[in-house]
Order: sequence, then C-alpha cells, then structure tokens
Amino acid sequence: MDDLNNLPKTYNPKTVEKRWYDYWLEKGYFAPAEELTREPFSIVMPPPNVTGSLHLGHALNNTLQDILIRWRRMQGYSVLWLPGTDHAGIATQARVEESLAQQGISRHDLGREAFLEKVWEWKNLYGSTITNQLKMLGASCDWSRERFTMDEGCSRAVREVFVRLFEKGLIYRGDYIINWCPRCHTTISDIEVEHIESEGNLYYIKYPFQDGEGYLTVATTRPETMLGDTGVAVNPADERYREHIGKNVVLPILGRVIPVIADDYVDVEFGTGALKVTPAHDPNDFEMSMRHNLPPVVVINPDGTMSDEAGPYRGLDRYECRRRIVEDLREQGYLLKVENHSHAVGHCYRCNTVIEPMISKQWFVKMKPLAEPAIERVLEGDTVFVPGRFTKIYINWLENIRDWCISRQLWWGHRIPVWYCECGEMLCSREDPEVCPHCNSSALTQDPDVLDTWFSSALWPFSTMGWPEDTRDLARFYPTSVLVTGRDIIFFWVARMIFSGLEFMKEVPFYDVMIHGLILDAQGRKMSKSLGNGIDPIEVIEQYGADTLRFSLITGTTPGNDVRFYMDKVENTRNFANKVWNASRFVIMNVDDYERIELLDSDFELADRWILHRLCVTNREVTRFLEQYEIGEAARTLYDFIWDDFCDWYVELAKSRLYRPEKPRERKVAQNILVLVLKDTLKMLHPFMPFITEEIFQHLPEATESIMIEPWPDNERFYQPQAEEDMRLLIQVIRAIRNIRNEFNIPPGMKIPVQIVTADREKAAKIIKNRGYAENMANLREITVSDSQDTRPLQALSAYLVDIEILVPVEGVIDVEKEIARLRKELQATEQDIKRLESKLNNQGFISKAPPEVVEKERTRQKENLEKREGILKRLQTLNG
Repeated sequence: MDDLNNLPKTYNPKTVEKRWYDYWLEKGYFAPAEELTREPFSIVMPPPNVTGSLHLGHALNNTLQDILIRWRRMQGYSVLWLPGTDHAGIATQARVEESLAQQGISRHDLGREAFLEKVWEWKNLYGSTITNQLKMLGASCDWSRERFTMDEGCSRAVREVFVRLFEKGLIYRGDYIINWCPRCHTTISDIEVEHIESEGNLYYIKYPFQDGEGYLTVATTRPETMLGDTGVAVNPADERYREHIGKNVVLPILGRVIPVIADDYVDVEFGTGALKVTPAHDPNDFEMSMRHNLPPVVVINPDGTMSDEAGPYRGLDRYECRRRIVEDLREQGYLLKVENHSHAVGHCYRCNTVIEPMISKQWFVKMKPLAEPAIERVLEGDTVFVPGRFTKIYINWLENIRDWCISRQLWWGHRIPVWYCECGEMLCSREDPEVCPHCNSSALTQDPDVLDTWFSSALWPFSTMGWPEDTRDLARFYPTSVLVTGRDIIFFWVARMIFSGLEFMKEVPFYDVMIHGLILDAQGRKMSKSLGNGIDPIEVIEQYGADTLRFSLITGTTPGNDVRFYMDKVENTRNFANKVWNASRFVIMNVDDYERIELLDSDFELADRWILHRLCVTNREVTRFLEQYEIGEAARTLYDFIWDDFCDWYVELAKSRLYRPEKPRERKVAQNILVLVLKDTLKMLHPFMPFITEEIFQHLPEATESIMIEPWPDNERFYQPQAEEDMRLLIQVIRAIRNIRNEFNIPPGMKIPVQIVTADREKAAKIIKNRGYAENMANLREITVSDSQDTRPLQALSAYLVDIEILVPVEGVIDVEKEIARLRKELQATEQDIKRLESKLNNQGFISKAPPEVVEKERTRQKENLEKREGILKRLQTLNG
C-alpha cells in the first residue's frame, strides 16, 4: 500500500493520468496475453483521419471500445485492440492544398511526385496528434500493432484485393453517371452525397412539337441542364400523353429535335407528368437513355462551367447560366410559369458544394455478387447488429445497391494498379510492370486515379492483421469480436467490411456490430462550427480529467440512439469522481492498522450482509449490461451503487464500529468489509474511469501491481436477498424521519424521540433489532416501537409507510407558533411568485418572443412553486391540527 500521505485531500487528474498511462505502457499491459489457453477478444479501432484531431464523436467511440476492452481483459481474455489511422484521401489532400495555397502554390505547380512528398511531410508532422490525444483519453490499445491505411502492408493488401476482383471480372472500367464535386474535382460515391432539403423553383417550359401542332409542358428544377436534353419521357399509362408517344419536339433555344418516349420511371404526379431526359447529367435519365438508346450530351464541365455543347452559354458558371436561360425562355415565350419548390439537393459531404451528376470514365466494383452473401450471412445471424433495427437498414441498402464507383481524381491515396500501353493493351498487376507483355514496350502509363478511401478501409479487419499472409494474428483474432461504430457509417464502412471479409477471408469480419448515435448539444442539435456549440474534448480533459470526460460521455447512452452532451454533465461527473475519492480516502485513513481476517457468519451485521448483497447484485447487473452493450446502463448501475449504497449508507453506518477501540474485532470486521467492497467496486469502475481507480487502488491494503490486470469481481457468494429486504425497511424508516426533520426545520444537531406504530410483528422486530442504525443516521434520542395507538402523543408530526406510522412528538421539538408564522410567510412569498409567473406565462408576447429554453425554464419554476405551495399547506394543516 502506498504511503497515505501521497493521497491528497482532493483528486488532481493532472498529477495522475500521464503517470499511470506511461506505467501501463511500460509494463506492456495493452498487448494480448500470450497464453493460447485464453479465449481471444478483439476489436479493430475505426481509424480516424491521420491528420485529424480528437472530437467528441471519437472520444465517445473510443471510450465505448476501451470499456469493453478493459472489462474483457479483466475477465481473463487474451485481448487485442488494434489501433490505426486512415489516410483520408479527399480530406488530407484538401488540407495540404489549402496550406500550399497560402504560399501561392498549387499542386499542379509542384507536380504529382513533389506534391505527394508534401503530403507525406504533412502526415509525419501532424499524424501523431490524434493518437497522442487517444492516449490522453486512456485508450488501452496495443500501440505496437498500430497501422496506417497506406503503410506497406495495407497497401499490399489493397493491391491484392484490386487484382483479385479485376481477375474475377468484378472490377470494370466504363462510362457511367457519377457524382462529381466541382470544388474537390473528384467523384464521390452515392453514400458520400448529403441530400439537403433546399428551397428552389420549378420552371414550366414549352417544348413545341416538330410538326408545329401544339407543345408539351415540361417542369424542371434545373433549366440549365435542358441544353443537354435528348428526349422527353412520359409514362405509358398516362392517358394525357399516349397519342404523343413517338412524336418529336423541338428543344427551345438550341432547336435540337428530340423524341417523346414512354418509360415506366416517369412519375405522373410530378410536375406535368412530362419529364425532360438529360442522360449526361442525371442518373435516372442516364438509365432511361440506356433503355431507349438516347445519346448523352455533356453541357457542364468538371469545374462547374458550361461546355461548348451549351451553345450561347458556353463558359458561364452553371448558376449564371440558369439565370440567363430563364431570362431567354421568358423573352422567347417558352417559360409558362415558375413555382416555389422545396426539394432535396445533393451536396458533397466534404466541402458542402452542390454535386453535379456527370458521365465519366471511372472504375467500378460489381456489387450484386458481393452483396448477396453479405445479406445472407447477416440474416443467418453470423453478424448481429445492436440494436437489431439496424439490420433492416443494412439489408435494405444492400438489396438496392448500385455498382460502387471506386476511382477518385486525386493524387493522395492508393493509385489504381492499372497501366496502359501505346499498343492499346491494359495491364492490371500486383507488381509495377516494366514492359508490356503484348508488345514488349516500356512506354507504360499508370492510371492517374486513386482508389476511394473506403476501398482500403473496407479491408481494415484483416489487412491490419497481415493479410494476404496467413499470420498468427489472423488465425487467433479474426473474426473480431465486435465493431463499435456510429450509425452514420453503416453504409460507408460496415457493409463494405462485411462483403470484403466474406470475399477474401470467407468469414464475417466481426460477430457483433455495436451502433452508437451522434453527440448532440443540450438542445438536441448537432454540434457544428456554424452553431458555435462544439465542445473540445481535449479542453475538457485538461480541465476535468479524462475519467470525467469518459463517464460524462457514456452517461445516458443507449445503443443506436443519439446522446446529449453538455457541461452540466461534466460537472456532475466531476462531483461523482470527488465522491469516490473522498469515500476512498476515508476508508484508507481508517485502515492504517488493517489486518486481513477470516470473517465468520457471526461477525456480520445486517448492514454488512446488505452491502455485500448489493455488491453482488451490482456485479451481476454491470456484467449483464456490458454483455448486452448497454454501457450507459452499466455506468448508471455503478453510479447508483457507489453514491447511494456505499457512500451515503454503508460508509456512514460503518463509522460507529471504526471509532470503537474498545471492540477491536468489530473494527477489524468493518475494515475488512470496507476494503473488500471498495476494491471490487473500483475494479468494476475501472473500465469506465481507469485513472482514478488505479490511483486509489494502489493506496489500499494488499494492492497488486495494477488494477488493470486484476480479475473481474465475482461476488455470487454474497447473494442474500433477505438482507436487502430487511435493510430496505430500515432505510425507508430513516428517510421518513429525515424528511420530517427537513420539512419542519428541526435543527440537524437536535436529538429527537421517535415513536413507531405497527401491527406487523416481523417488521417491528427488525426495527427494534437494528434501532441503532436509525438512532445514528437520523440523530434520535430514542426510538420506541409499539403495536398500539394508545401511547400516541397528543400532537405529533407523522409519516406513513406500508403498515407503519412514524411519529415525532411536537412538544419540545419545535415551537409550533413560530413555525406556523414562518410557514405562512413562506406561503405568501410563494403565492406571489405563482401569480407573477402565471401572468408571464399567459402573456403571448413573452411566449412568442422569448427563447424556447427560457419559456420552458419558467414553466418548470411554476410547477415547482405549485408543488411547494401544496407542501406548505400540508405542513400548516399538520401543525394546526
């Protein structure tokens, strides 16, 4: 046991956390146990962006993982938590380009190789920031196995996967409609497009028939794309247009003659039911054009300006073109009307620019053959989503999945392993080819594109363990036990890992997927720079400590649901940490002469049997909740046990025996039980709050080298439900007496008499036997128990429990007249406040203009006032009675 003097009066995380983390690292506790007899438990960390910094989402995700990891380690598993970072193609390249732009340099000025050198420099400079921050959080991952999606091993795995899929015909190159970001200058996948509800217009435009007999009216939200129209589509079941199918119309302004076609895709309820078909700039129109052999006409350039095909609008920005073309349509009599229209507009998830659907030559993965087994194995229960509702979301997405566009027009990332020869040959190779096998030419050019970042991330569970080699880690730790991830990347990442694992490892990558929600602010809003409601987790750690942040984050969490985070939570958790510290310090101060003894059944008082039973039940519940991934509930259970049962009740009840030198056996029994309960409580709390628990544990008698490698508690031998029932009766009696004291302002230091009336002989016997608890905890002069009302005081304050009446005689305890006067004065003030708030809350001006949280605060105050008035009236009735 450490010197008591080393345990300060107040807990200071700054003097504790780094010291213990360095100690754990030095001892090698984070590495898996070598014994092959131990059951494996493994998690791969969702890799954060290598140049990013820790935000609350990372902090929550990694806290949840660390809790599971530390718990399973204490349970005796051989635990691997494998960390790493992601190269984050678009995000990292954008950061470096921004940095260069401040120097007046573009990547094109440098050229590809020199630019990539700059990115690697950036990665080496900033790449350790987030890993160091994860260490501050207390993440107990095996840093000796840390990986990076572009390290040599992962890069080899990426190339091997690409080549195998290419050789199976599952990777192909072709013209296809893609999502193009004019700002990032790259494609982004369907699930990287964020659809934001936007206010726009619906433009109704005449398309005259070629024969001069009338016109069709087409409604569109994007008139600038009409320059690329090569058809007008109607639904074959729409009787309004049946006679026009097969005719031609003339495209306004450009005069291009285009056909009227029939296609079931057309929604007869939208607009006029006649749909302009722009194959080069709309994915659904592209599909229709393939069915009807309509040519694509590209009218928007990759930079968002209009192409040469746009005729008189060439070179204009797409939005300026829209403004001009609307003016021209109006002047030429083609624009019939304009309506306000709210619709979802696709934005780039990285830079928030409106994306532009475009036809482009890209690389794709055929998804149907990969999706089918991924659906089947989840339906069979090989991978289980927690909560289960996310299974349906996963299945629906895979059942409707389109081929995956995997090429990106970036320089930072895994370059596509395909080369082109002047002879027309295309090579896909595991190694960089020196000559063309067809013509023996060395004039080979590698495809300039890189792979989607998620392509390498999809391989993370097995590439990080050494695949394609048959490694010891793969044999032991794959499939992994659980993936802990946010609900926002089920499609981006989870689904792709599952089909990749099945394709290349013939096994699911993880047995369970624990989904957590997003972190919201106190008002339920997403945290963002624009709202100014973000909280920096590192600032919280520096001010309050990592344990406080960790426990604050998981408080109130349930799998799959968003959680609100606000500084009041942090303050409450800091108070909890202080409560743990102070109770522990009290125990340590009173065990300087500790000696472990064999506890006999005759040693145990009711409070001892009760606290040991509560320890057993808490151990059961915490273990069960952790097994079910109900980590927030596990934390709540621990919090309630520590704060209420241990600190507020047992520690207080144990004091009388600790301070009784004339009865040394009782002192030793109390010491032994306090140390036993505190040790096991700290062990259960350790996965949640690792630093403070280690610091306290090391000051306890018979401490081992670290709480981290202590076995998880097993307290089944202490299960005694009768002790809980008996103690609950005493606690209810004590609380009722305390409430009387508080309600009637009886001075805390005044010892008072209490009479308990009950006809239940069993309850009476329990109260009499343990009357010392009530006398100590409620500061009583005496407590009498009877089964008759005959001895009832003439005037008494009372409280009622089931079959029990608790009476406190008024005489000699309170000055009745003085207390009545005080209560009337308090009632008058309360009624004035009720009247004032009633007037305020009935004022529609206040209700409509004040912020909602202010209105809600006033309503809460009014509710409290009404409850307060009711309590005062009851107390007056008692005193006047």
